[in-house]
Parts: sequence; C-alpha cells; structure tokens
Amino acid sequence: MAHRNRRFADPPTMADYTSADWARRQQAEARFLAKAAPLSERRQALSLDDTGLMLHELRVHQIELEMQNEELRQAQLALDIERARYFDLYDLAPVGYCTLSDAGLIRQANLTAASLLGDSRSRLAGQPISRFIARADQDIYYLHRKRVLENGEPQACELRMVKADGTPFWAHLASTAAPEADDGVLRLVLSDISERKHAEAERARFEQVLQEQNAELERARRVAEKANRAKSEFLSNMSHDLRTPLTAILGFAQLMESGSPPPTPSQARSIAQILKAGWYLLGLINEVLDLSLIESGKLLLAMEPVSLPELMAECQDLVEPQAIEHGVSVSFPRFDRSCLVQADRRRLLQVLTNLLSNAIKYNHAGGTVAVTCRPSHPEVWRISVRDSGPGLSPTQLAQLFEPFNRLGQEVGGEEGTGIGLVVCKRLVELMHGVIGVDSRVGRGSSFWIELPVAAAAQAAAAAAATSVPQCPPDEGSSPRTLLYVEDNPANLMLVEEIVARRSDLRLLSARDGRGGVDTARACRPEVIVMDIGLPDISGIEALKMLAGDPATAHIPVIALSANAMPCDIENGLRAGFFRYLTKPIRIDEFSAALEFALEFARCTHPDGCSSRDGELGHR
Repeated sequence: MAHRNRRFADPPTMADYTSADWARRQQAEARFLAKAAPLSERRQALSLDDTGLMLHELRVHQIELEMQNEELRQAQLALDIERARYFDLYDLAPVGYCTLSDAGLIRQANLTAASLLGDSRSRLAGQPISRFIARADQDIYYLHRKRVLENGEPQACELRMVKADGTPFWAHLASTAAPEADDGVLRLVLSDISERKHAEAERARFEQVLQEQNAELERARRVAEKANRAKSEFLSNMSHDLRTPLTAILGFAQLMESGSPPPTPSQARSIAQILKAGWYLLGLINEVLDLSLIESGKLLLAMEPVSLPELMAECQDLVEPQAIEHGVSVSFPRFDRSCLVQADRRRLLQVLTNLLSNAIKYNHAGGTVAVTCRPSHPEVWRISVRDSGPGLSPTQLAQLFEPFNRLGQEVGGEEGTGIGLVVCKRLVELMHGVIGVDSRVGRGSSFWIELPVAAAAQAAAAAAATSVPQCPPDEGSSPRTLLYVEDNPANLMLVEEIVARRSDLRLLSARDGRGGVDTARACRPEVIVMDIGLPDISGIEALKMLAGDPATAHIPVIALSANAMPCDIENGLRAGFFRYLTKPIRIDEFSAALEFALEFARCTHPDGCSSRDGELGHR
C-alpha cells in the first residue's frame, strides 16, 4: 500500500485504505491512545539503565525471531524438496498408480499409468477405468472391485486391458481402499505382465508340443518293441527250425566219422564236407543271432576271471585242424605265471577263435600265425593275433567293422558272412575292452584286443566255484541209467547211438514231459537229459515237478534244446537245469557234460559221499 512508503511524520489518510481497513485502523489508534498515557508515565519513570536493558532484550528477541524465520525457511525448503521427490517417485514409478472415485472414474494417474493406458494424464482424468478393461474380462474386474469394497482388504487379479488406441495387453491389478478423507475410493497399482503371459503361453505350447512328441515317441517305441519282439520271435523260430534238422545231420555225421569200422577215404571226404557245411551253417545262425541280440541290447554276459593259459590251450585245440588243412603254422605263447582277465569266457573264446580262423583262412600255404599275450600296462592285458597274409589297405581298414562287408573276399574261395568281426568288436566292447588292428599291404595284419586284469579275490572265488567234487572211485560195475525225454525221433535215435557206444550206460526214453516225470519217479535214473519244447508240458515245467518230489529232486537234469537264444539259456539255468546244451549236438561236448553230471550224481546221491547242491553244474 501507499502508506507503507511514507514517513511516519505524515500519517496516512482515509484515501489510502478501504473502508474495512480504515475502520480497523481507527480501532487500533483508539487502543493505542488508551494505553499511551500510562506508557508515557512509565517511560518518564524509566532510568537510563532500564532503557538500555530494554533495548538489549528487544534486539535479542529480534535475533531469535530471525533465527526462527531461517529455520522455518529451511524446513519449508526441505519440505518442498521432499514433495518434489515424492512426485518424481510417484510419476516415474515402474508401475502405474491410479486413484478412482466411488463411480469408478479416474481421479489421478501417474505417468506410468498414462503410458500403460496409452493416453495423457489430463485426458485420463474423469474417464471410467472399465473403458480400458477388455470386454471379456469385465466380470473379473467388477468381482475384484466388489471384494475390495466389501472386505476392505487389498486384492489382486490378472486380466486383459486395452490401451486407448485399442492395443491389448495383460495387466496385474492390485487394489486397496483409500482413506475416507481422500477424494477417491480405490487406489490401483497396474503392472504390464504381457511378456510373462506370452512366455507362459509359449511354454504351454512347448509343453503341448513336447507331450505330442513324447506320445509319438511312445507310439514309435511300442512299434519298435513290437517289431523287435517279432524279429526276436522270428530269429528264435528260425534258429530252432534250422537247428532241429542240423542236429540229425551233424550228429549222425559225427557218429559216422568216429564209427567202427572207420569210413573209407571216399566216405571220410564226404562226411568231412557234410560236417564242414553243417558247422558253417550253424556258425552263420549263431552270428546272426549274436548280432541281433547285441544291437537290441539284450545280450547278457557272465563276467568272471578267465585264465589265459587255459583259454589259449582250448583255442589251440579248436583251430589246429583248420591250420593243418590250410598248411599254416600257428604258435601260441607259453606262460610262466597265472594270467587272468575279466571277461565272459565263452564270448572271449568266440572272439579269439574268430580272429584265429580269419588269420588262417586269409593266409597262404606255408604262412604263419603268431599269438602273443602281454600286459600293455599294469591293469590291462593285450592279446594279439599276427598273420603273414596279404594285409589290408587303408580303404579296407576303414570298412573293416561294417556288417556284411567282406572287403572284396566274396570272389575268393573262402566262405564267410562279413559279420564275424562286427560281432567280435561289439562283444569286446561289452566286456569293457578294446579291439584294434595294425596292417600294411604285403606285410600281414595284427588284430589285438585289450581286456582288464581280473582281481585276485575274484580269481580265487572262480577257482573254488569250478572245482570238481572229489569222490571215492565207483567200485560197482553195474551200468548207470540215463533218461532222455525227447519227442523228436531223429534226436532220440542219435542219443541212442551215442549211448550205445558206452557199456556203462543204460538209456531210458520218454516222448513227453509227464511221461518223463513218471519214468523218473519209477526208475530213479542217475541223470536226466530233457528237451524244452515237449508236446504236453515244457521241459521247465517237468523240471519243477521233479524238483518238487523228494524222490527225484537230487537228480541232475541236463537241458538239450534247439531253443538257443541267450534268454532261453538264462531262463533254463535259472529254473534249475544242471547244464543247458544247445542243438545240434557236439558229441564231445555232450559226452563231457554227461560224464560230469554222472560224477556229480554219484557224489550227491543220498547214498553217496556228500550232499552238495546243483549249483555247481550251472556254470
């Protein structure tokens, strides 16, 4: 006002005030005059010291007021900073904030909410929040709002929303009831969860695809298993049907070869050809079965400590006739100490005889084959078969272990299938070993296998398990009885011819399983030889009947069957057969098994010298 710029000697006039202000001015003047007289009297009474003290107090009070004003100014400044920070946090928060009226209209929204909804803050104000909720999810929102208002507790939901331009997105909505003093009813927190929803949908689609693929794989697995079962059944039937006639062919040919009087030279040559063709066909059957079992993962191995000196002696006996026939000299190592490897004895013998047979077969007259055994390092033994044959080129070496690939030998005079080495490689690997070859054209080949050394404790246990029971010699001269249960007349005739060569044996026969059980109960034979595929009951069922009868439970029963799959042999041994022999019969193998069973029966018969169980013969 104008009067504030005047000197105090020029009092303000009415023109300087409004009527209300002028009235207030007059009232103040009157109060001052009423107090002025006493104050004037007191002022006259004040001394000079009192006046100085009063001025001091006034100045101190003035400084105090200035300090209070500064504190208030600083507090106001801090408050302004915090208020600005709060609004920054509110506006720039990573989630959207909205305040709604009781009618569901947007009162306030931060910048994030405006960005989520695709409109400016000023244009959002006064709009219903339901406008931005997808029509299909309106019920979700109204139910959510109802729960907040009824319960007063915070609520959350997920629903689809729509931006101002119509773009849809997924949102997480959290709501709380606002205080009564607030100008809104609900406070909303909005979060865009579109990426998470898309990821969940993608994962759901992936899981659906995965389930469909798993179902397809399961169907494929069932089809493959069905095909494998069909293949196994076919191979088993083929093996059985081929082995049955081969039993008569090879069995009677062996009898003719070793008969008395001996065959003429011409007959001997004919018999040799029959045996050669028969054993070749049997070998082909066995190799096909082995390869099929290995590829299906169903081949079972009996891992045990195997004595290399004993194995080498057996290999020498097996390949010596072939070496003499081809004019090839074969040398085997001499051992000055025990050498044991961990392997399946029968399969290792199969591998070595295959390597030796190839070394002899693809050699030249006057050639040599050398077998060596040496440790390649402390835990591994290497067995090598080196020949003086033509050797192999790098191309042939690359194709060496391919099934049915004879490396160009098809045009030669030597028979072969091209799967022997493949089977050898798979067998060695299944026995945790390694097979390899070193060869150069014109310098021969060296095939080698490496196998782990057997532990000493395992070797001792194996030696104890294979020991033959020692019994007193049989002083009686009466023949012992053998019962053969077989429905095939040719097979029965063959065994009759084999037994007829032994004066210490008497043969009984039965054509079916029940008949065999009755004969065993009546005659109590020392040993029983039993076919598996009998016309009434299987040989395994007949064995169970015999084992369940105390009168026959002690009799060793040898299985002699054309069911030669490894699973058949395993099932037979598990059922309790003393030995499991496969057809065709090898007369020497059959005679050895029979002799072992007779010796075992003499020692374990109730009237004999011991009572050992039949586990010994399951090896």
